[in-house]
Amino acid sequence: MDFSSALYLLLFLVAIIALILFVMVTRYISLWFQAFVSGAPISLFNIIGMSMRKIPTRIIVNARINTFKAGLKLVTVADLETHYLAGGNVSNVVRAMIAADKANIPLTWRQATAIDLAGRDILDAVRTSVNPKVIDCPDTKHGEYITGVAKNGVEVKCRARVTVRTNIAQLVGGATEETIIARVGEGIVNAIGAAETHSDVLEAPHRISRLVLEKGLDAQTAFEILSIDIADISIGQNIGAILRANQAESDKIIAQAKAEERRAMAVAMVQENTAKVTEMQAKVVEAEAQIPMAMAEAFRKGNLGIMDYYRMQNIKADTEMRDSLKKG
Repeated sequence: MDFSSALYLLLFLVAIIALILFVMVTRYISLWFQAFVSGAPISLFNIIGMSMRKIPTRIIVNARINTFKAGLKLVTVADLETHYLAGGNVSNVVRAMIAADKANIPLTWRQATAIDLAGRDILDAVRTSVNPKVIDCPDTKHGEYITGVAKNGVEVKCRARVTVRTNIAQLVGGATEETIIARVGEGIVNAIGAAETHSDVLEAPHRISRLVLEKGLDAQTAFEILSIDIADISIGQNIGAILRANQAESDKIIAQAKAEERRAMAVAMVQENTAKVTEMQAKVVEAEAQIPMAMAEAFRKGNLGIMDYYRMQNIKADTEMRDSLKKG
């Protein structure tokens, strides 16, 4: 290869490298110029460094411009980069910060990033703080009605709609919607159970809402309960009457079982007495069987004479005759 060919090849490689560098620098310069004209200048070397650190430069630049334009000048480029490297959603947090600032909701960058990294949707939380949302109680997963029983035993079914807004200060570590639904359901059941009759509940459903709100059910939760409204209320079964009927049936079965036990004991006693009578009769028969032997022994010893024996036989025959006459 001659010198001219090598020179052409070297110039070609230099041109390619220069073109690549030009394209890269042009892209970085466009981002730098965009930030500069927006009033939120970022150094060109900082933009190139972000690219080398695998950070999406356009997202960070746009986030910086948005925060600066919204008046959030305390949020630096380093804060944006740190949150991205920690796995957070920079765009979502920036929009949430801007929305909170416009709505006069106290929210710092530290709080917003902590909530985002905890897995909560910080933008949705801010929107809920501005525009409260309604939670159905119970929800579709827990049935159609909340069921309680008044003191008179009548079942009362109702549905409630809970209006809540996000409590930003307790969003990290605070309980979720499921806890709100469970607590409101428990409060409604307690309020119905405290009513003397189901008619009292039907007459003034707002008493349920008042009693439930007084319990402070939103403590340690990520929400603040604004109102609890009874959307639907109806009457179910007479649970008290059913329980009393079941108890009466159980008492009857127990009484029958005890009566059967007493009858069985009486039958056993009769059979035991019959056995005793039979045993005594056997003893009488055994004793009567000893009489002839005793008489024979008396004859041998001379204690009984023949005339005594005949007199005894005459008395026995006379007794048998009287018995036969009596029977006839």
